Amino acid sequence: MAAAITLAAEAPKLSAANTGFMLICSALVLLMTPGLAFFYGGMVRVKSTLNMLMMSFISIGIVTLLWVLYGFSLAFGSGSAFIGWNADWLGLSNIGLTELWPGYTIPVFVFMVFQMMFAIITPALISGALADRVKFSAWALFVALWATVVYIPVAHWVWASDGWAFKLGVIDFAGGTAVHINAGAAALGVILVIGKRVGFKKDPMRPHSLPLVMLGAGLLWFGWFGFNAGSWLGNDDGVGALMFVNTQVATAAAMLAWLAYEKIRHGACTTLGAASGAVAGLVAITPSGGAVSPLGAIAVGVIAGVACAAAVGLKFKFGYDDSLDVVGVHLVGGIVGSLLIGFFATGKGQSDAAGVFYGDHTFDQLWKQCAGVFAVLAYSLLASAVLAFLIDKTLGMRVPEDEEVSGIDQSQHAETAYDFSGTGGGVVGGSTAQALAASKIKKVDA
Repeated sequence: MAAAITLAAEAPKLSAANTGFMLICSALVLLMTPGLAFFYGGMVRVKSTLNMLMMSFISIGIVTLLWVLYGFSLAFGSGSAFIGWNADWLGLSNIGLTELWPGYTIPVFVFMVFQMMFAIITPALISGALADRVKFSAWALFVALWATVVYIPVAHWVWASDGWAFKLGVIDFAGGTAVHINAGAAALGVILVIGKRVGFKKDPMRPHSLPLVMLGAGLLWFGWFGFNAGSWLGNDDGVGALMFVNTQVATAAAMLAWLAYEKIRHGACTTLGAASGAVAGLVAITPSGGAVSPLGAIAVGVIAGVACAAAVGLKFKFGYDDSLDVVGVHLVGGIVGSLLIGFFATGKGQSDAAGVFYGDHTFDQLWKQCAGVFAVLAYSLLASAVLAFLIDKTLGMRVPEDEEVSGIDQSQHAETAYDFSGTGGGVVGGSTAQALAASKIKKVDA
């Protein structure tokens, strides 16, 4: 009886500090989507800049509403091993303001909004593979369907207490499988359906603004601390701090490894390589950072930096047009980071599961990681390809070839990112009106 009384007294209570911390982390994760927009926006040609920005921003609008209406209920409600359900969470209509997330000291609303930000950025990651050639309306529909059919079930598998991957013991601290492998495999599935850009392997398709790329990478790096450290939900046992440190360490190591690979292979250390290497490190440490030591994080970063740098060239070898290397960075980086847990997990971080280098000579954790990685990869690849195929056969996924060649910004948004005419204004009609007005002023002056 005394023990029961003690346990009751130690039941979690609302923590203002943890709540505030998690709200800040949620805002940091949201910042990553505009950061991703700049990162991708700088990597495309000038005629596709606004479309790339909009493909990320539309995800914020669509996924926010879906998450409130039913996404949170299906992803984190109690149900089967494959999908959840909680009628009280539909529309967030029956959640108490101070109702705590089970086992933690933060409100359900805070956990909900933190996970919402993950759901927002994941489909946005896919957009980089589809640059220059997808109808904006078709992309918006794809985001809504993909979030419902692919992201929500996978999030349940990996993070819900009754999800099959969670119960199996698959370690994914903050989204190596549910976010990065999920998005990378989806990107591969879609591009295999919609095909290559006009001029792929023939025309130069260089980034139009490397400063924008670096700005985007910097915002991603900054926001990723909320993404990773926040995923321990404010617990004060030191694991969140370990994840914060490992995020910085692995990212730095991956950036240097990518640059070293570039220098040896191509003779130069590029700014695009630095930005891409940093993102590769962030991706790889996302699943593993709570399970490895800082020295292990260095190893994860170095291996991911080299592996992703090598993988981005596979599109030219195999002929799939992954415009901005989503497959090479997110899919490969997610796989590397998730599988290396089976080697470098110390058993002293988020769980007592140890890797091969720390005594697991039966490869138990490695096999669990393999099961999670390849199940998510296969499901996302196939489901995403089917969704793209259905949309392509109904609404049509691609813009006409002439619009792709002339510029998707003008055809899909009636705007251009930069005004080179000197008359000001980004809207096509607006520029014409201003030009006419300027000509009239000149006639009057004359």
